[in-house]
Amino acid sequence: MQAPLGAVLPALWEKAPLETLLLLSAILLILAQYLQRRRQHLNYPPGPPGLPIVGNIFQMDFKNPRMTIQKLAREYGNVFSTHVGSSSFIMVTGLPLIKEVLVNQDHVFIDRPQFPINLHVFKSLGLIMSNGQTWRQQRRFALMTLRNFGLGKKTLEDRIREEARYLTEAIGEEKGQPFDPHFQINNAVSNIICSITFGHRFDYHDSQFRELLKTLDNAMALSSKWECQLFNVFPWIMKFLPGSHQEFFRKWKKLESFVEHEIKQHKENLNPEETLDYIDAYLKELSKDSTHSSFSEENLVFCTLDLFFAGTETTSTTLRWALLYMALYPEIQGKIQAEIDRVIGQSRQPTMADKEIMPYTNAAVHEVQRMGDILPFNVARVATVDTKVGGYHVPKGTMVLTNLTALHRDPEEWDTPETFNPEHFLENGQFKKREAFLPFSIGKRVCLGEQLARTELFLFFTSLLQKFTFQAPPNTQLSLDFRYGITISPASYKICALPRVM
Repeated sequence: MQAPLGAVLPALWEKAPLETLLLLSAILLILAQYLQRRRQHLNYPPGPPGLPIVGNIFQMDFKNPRMTIQKLAREYGNVFSTHVGSSSFIMVTGLPLIKEVLVNQDHVFIDRPQFPINLHVFKSLGLIMSNGQTWRQQRRFALMTLRNFGLGKKTLEDRIREEARYLTEAIGEEKGQPFDPHFQINNAVSNIICSITFGHRFDYHDSQFRELLKTLDNAMALSSKWECQLFNVFPWIMKFLPGSHQEFFRKWKKLESFVEHEIKQHKENLNPEETLDYIDAYLKELSKDSTHSSFSEENLVFCTLDLFFAGTETTSTTLRWALLYMALYPEIQGKIQAEIDRVIGQSRQPTMADKEIMPYTNAAVHEVQRMGDILPFNVARVATVDTKVGGYHVPKGTMVLTNLTALHRDPEEWDTPETFNPEHFLENGQFKKREAFLPFSIGKRVCLGEQLARTELFLFFTSLLQKFTFQAPPNTQLSLDFRYGITISPASYKICALPRVM
């Protein structure tokens, strides 16, 4: 009696050698990818040919992906496609097309893609990688809570000015000798978001907190390693293999444990009548009975982690670029200090009210952000429906990246795009806003900490240049070498902060 085909195939599969199974699996994957490519719309954006299964992953320079992307943009145009595994990416270059994606079609590109490595760490929770109702509820609550605890008010400005005093004292302790400003700046900036989320700051000599900041910094760097990129292609295999991706997961778990400990302490000391910080406010929200709410203790961990990470990394990295550019461009540093001396002097601290009458200093801060280029391709979006961008067909589920590097270095927009030049933001001696300047992105998912970051950048930067002149150590040539991770940060450097004698 002939056995049915459905019973024969599993039996043959079980008896097949491992090499045969691996070969068949590879053939099936290649065939599936071939069929997927065949189904692509005729008007799909052009792009470089890739390898079966892995796509274009090995064509990317993970130490400097900006170079690869700008080369592809020149070759294939302002809308081009790449593939990594089964995922399709579209890169969009130029202000009109970036606005088309982030503003005109913001309802189509409102969501974040769910990369395997992000799912492994964040589980689609938090403020940065969440989508839908969860994202809307958490973002609305975070904005409301930030405002309640001083965002846009003088109380928070006073807190930043106080932290600026601590920072200038800490740098003054270096007595003009060469030092790496990384973790002093990191600590200062982090203390602002920590005071909002945890209700307290951390001393610069707190060895445990400094170790935590180093853990965060290491996690930033590990994200660009090839093992982490390969995890997005083969997560089911890579999660069992050793490599830098496992270290990346351990670093984030350590950060997660820090936040969990803070939450535990808040629960033990919670006073329902007195809300002191973001965690208190969230725990109070959790006590409300709402069946359709995205609020949970697990989500509190990831929302707090997002605030801590985003509120520390981006602004501190920008300030480290700022000190480096000041040392490399002493004549620009001198002009900023002349404006500080004229408007503020040495007898008082800078305030946000000074910003309007300090156009050159304001322009220099903006130019640091343009040249620092810390988020070169923004944070990825995903198409929620089939649509068109620049006349090309973009299928549902395609990931879209916006090319901020090209925008901020566009010779059509900037007179000297590759040179640090505050004049880009000046017109007739007055500060000039530039539409082609989008370090905080644009649209509904614009950085929720933009106002806080702008305040911190101006007050910290102006306070430091009021008290110190920054220059290279003797017999040392500073460079603009960088380290690519979740953000682009300056390579480690030492600098001298010479106290200004007035």
